[in-house]
Amino acid sequence: MADAPTLPTVPTVPAQRRAPLRLSPAAATALLAVASLVAIALFMTVDLKGNLGYVLPRRGVRVGAMVLVAVAVGISTLVFQTVTANRILTPSIMGFDALYVLIQTSLVFTLGASTVNTAPPAVKFVAEVVLMVVFSGLLYRWLFTGGARSLHLMLLVGIVLGTLFRGFSGLLQRLMEPSEFLILQDLFFASFNQVDPVLLAVATAIVGAIAAGVWRMRHTLDVLALGRDTAVNLGVNHRRAVTAVLVMCSVLVAVSTALVGPVTFFGLLVVSLGYQLCRSFSHAWLLPITILLGVVALVGGQLILEQVFGFATALSIIIEFTGGLLFLYLLLKGSLK
Repeated sequence: MADAPTLPTVPTVPAQRRAPLRLSPAAATALLAVASLVAIALFMTVDLKGNLGYVLPRRGVRVGAMVLVAVAVGISTLVFQTVTANRILTPSIMGFDALYVLIQTSLVFTLGASTVNTAPPAVKFVAEVVLMVVFSGLLYRWLFTGGARSLHLMLLVGIVLGTLFRGFSGLLQRLMEPSEFLILQDLFFASFNQVDPVLLAVATAIVGAIAAGVWRMRHTLDVLALGRDTAVNLGVNHRRAVTAVLVMCSVLVAVSTALVGPVTFFGLLVVSLGYQLCRSFSHAWLLPITILLGVVALVGGQLILEQVFGFATALSIIIEFTGGLLFLYLLLKGSLK
């Protein structure tokens, strides 16, 4: 008996994977804007008790401080990564946060914790901003030494100085009284609960003026992101543009840090998420998306922390922990340069 003929096998076509749904930059900006407004509205109205004439202004100052930090840190980190062509570096790695800790430690060590706590907030704010801006100005002298590697030399010097500042701060902290060290530790974390309204208005004017300048440079930043040689070939004065961006970064970071305290990894966190949400590398979309992500993270995070977890810990600690994990991930991944 003859075998039955075998039918030819039909090759199976593998099922095509659907591309992940990604929002357009305009849609992402609109959704983040709505989320920011909702977070602010909930923060201002949830669990509203007592004298409204006292509670609402205090909440308004806190919201204003969080929005200001989101604008300052988001813009400074984004444009800093643009001119350095590195998705891991932030202005904090240049020694700004270490300088702030050194200033606070030196003041408590020399003057005492009680004197520092009772000092006029305006004097402390101006002194800290001036010191950090002067530090960045001296550091940026490396840009004028000539050669294409001066920017990398400046980054290296900033990292070394940051390590030096941390070491000197640690030495002073070991020599001071334990009671003063406990008070000093509270100054090392960002706090939005004790912001002076007058200083907030001054800081808002400074940050607003610089943010307007960065927005006018958004097309220049797109060209700078292509690299030094391409930017020069397209007619951009690279050294002048990079110097202007770095000076604006230093002022933004100085004002934000002097107002509420250091937030080392917050900028890295929101900028990395902004690149993931935005399908375009245009700074016309990256700037608002980064700022709105910062507002949602700070206001929404503070709202959840107070209403859900009962204000058990500081928001800055959670942000630093999450941002630190992201920094380690990007560092180990090695694909972003």
